[in-house]
Amino acid sequence: MQTTGIDTSGINAMLTQLRALSARAEAATSATQSEAPRGTPSFTEVLKASLDSLNAGQQRAQELGQAFAVGEDKVHLSDAMIAMQKASITFHAAVQVRNKLVSAYHEIMSMQV
Repeated sequence: MQTTGIDTSGINAMLTQLRALSARAEAATSATQSEAPRGTPSFTEVLKASLDSLNAGQQRAQELGQAFAVGEDKVHLSDAMIAMQKASITFHAAVQVRNKLVSAYHEIMSMQV
């Protein structure tokens, strides 16, 4: 049985092509980052704003619930319940986002380089 060697010219051509594509992608990425508008918020800023909004909603729901519990006339049961449900829904949505981020992180970390 006769075996043939690996044709390195095809591999070298593929490596050259991949390096060229990589350089082109890096150039496009740096151009996009330099052209980004100044007012565009970062991911961290958006995440912080979302968590601040979530916290404010939960504090508001807790305040309304306590005010209703002590018998304040200005607070209605429906207002307190709606605020609590909104806070619950936003909290569950935030937990789902967190779960997706953790899952994506684990998937990226398990990728072979």
